[in-house]
Order: sequence, then C-alpha cells, then structure tokens
Amino acid sequence: MAHSATPQDLVILPRDRRFARGQALPRWWYAGNPWRTAVYNALSATFPKGEALFIQSVRQFRHCADARLAREIDSFTAQEAAHGREHLSFNRRAMDAGYDIAPLETILEQRLARTREHPPIVALADTIALEHFTAIASHQNLARRNAFAGVDHDIAALWLWHSVEEIEHKGVAFDTWLAATSHWGRWQRWLVRSRVMLHVSRVFVRDRTFGAIELLRQDGITGIRAWGPLLWELWGWPGMFRRALLPWLRFFLPGFHPWQQDDRWLIGRYAERVADERV
Repeated sequence: MAHSATPQDLVILPRDRRFARGQALPRWWYAGNPWRTAVYNALSATFPKGEALFIQSVRQFRHCADARLAREIDSFTAQEAAHGREHLSFNRRAMDAGYDIAPLETILEQRLARTREHPPIVALADTIALEHFTAIASHQNLARRNAFAGVDHDIAALWLWHSVEEIEHKGVAFDTWLAATSHWGRWQRWLVRSRVMLHVSRVFVRDRTFGAIELLRQDGITGIRAWGPLLWELWGWPGMFRRALLPWLRFFLPGFHPWQQDDRWLIGRYAERVADERV
C-alpha cells in the first residue's frame, strides 16, 4: 500500500451521543441569522443519506485493509452511523420548525443514484473527496472559538461533536482508497482522485448554495436579499468556502494525505470543553 500519514497512536473513538430529543428547534436557530441557519440546514439535509453512502463505499473495500485499518473502518462506520441518526433527528426538527427539505433531498438522491451507477472504486473516490470537505469544515468549526456563539447549547454540541469525529476519522476513507488502489500506478491514483475532486467540488458548492437559497425562499427572503448576505456568508465572513480554498488545493498535491495536517489538538480542546461543560 502507498504510504499513509495516519498517526500510529491515533484512536478513533465512537461517542454515541444523542442531542436535544423532543426539543423544538427555533426557525433561525443560528443566533437569529437566517442565512447562516440556511447554510447549516442545507448541510444537515445531506448528512443522513450521505453518511450512509460513505459507510457503504468504505466497507466495500474492507477486505483490502490490514488489521489496523479494518478496525478503523469499523470505528468509522460506528461514528458515521451515529452522525446520520442525529442529523436525521435534527432535520425532522427543522421540518417541524416549518422548513421543507424535500427539494434538497430529491437533488441529493439524484446525485447518489448516479454514483451508484459507477464502479465501487468511483464511489470510494467520491467519498475521499467529500470527507476532505467535511474535515475542512470541521476544522473551521473547532478552530474558531466563537463558532456557534449565540446558538443553543445542545444544538452547538451536536455540530461540535460531529466535527470532532470527522477530524478523528478523516484518514480512514483515504487509507482505504490507498489499499484498494495499491495495484495502480502513483500517477493513475493521483489523476483519478483529482478529476473526481474537481467534479465533486463543482456539485458540492452549487448544491449547497442553491439548497440554502431554497430554504431562504421558504423564509420569504429572495433576490438580492438572499444572494448578497449568503455569498458574503460563504465567501466573505466567516467565509466557509473562502477559508476552505487553501486546504482544498492541498488535496491536489502528489503524495497528499489528510493527516499531513495533524489537528488532533482541536480534539483535545473539545474534550476539555466537554469536561468543563462548556461545549
């Protein structure tokens, strides 16, 4: 197998938590900000089915893994299954708050149907690209101390918990890819994952943007009132997409591996916050 940069002492710990069962979700739950709420609701709408795809695409190649990676795949599966379950609950609460996420789910299902038509190795390539996006967003969520300021404690706890586990298992799909393509040449592996990342990036940015626009439309916010603040939210400040550009570009470097950036310190800081009940 090609070289993996996953730390030898990494522990992937499934934290089977449940958040805010039976608690109503405020319509603009992100500090009363409809644009930021729309961005995160649009993301959450993709998670239950998206996480299921990740699990399936990785587990299909478990037979290629050595004993250590096989254990990591099992932990990855447990974490992603819990993420899907909790975001399904979150999405139901968003619907109870008045949002119709069916249009977003329909587009997602169309994307997934096309993915299922491709060979499993392509679905795994899709997964490593999307896992890179989630790792980048998770790093942002945890690195900014004021992230989720003004958000209900249990809602913030859901997103921070998800972010921690995404960082923790960010190398599993990639290491599975390395194992599954060990018989490929180095440049063939690079070319395929790079082409897939370019395609996935276009779809991801477009679908998440228009998903947020659809949710804003349901709030009666349309036209420039929707697009102006939303684009500023994504590309200005806090600039989720803008801040993702440099780490996104690193994916295209020959020899890239997610753990070339060891950001486990964010996991440690999260653990301290939980211990102090300041999630």
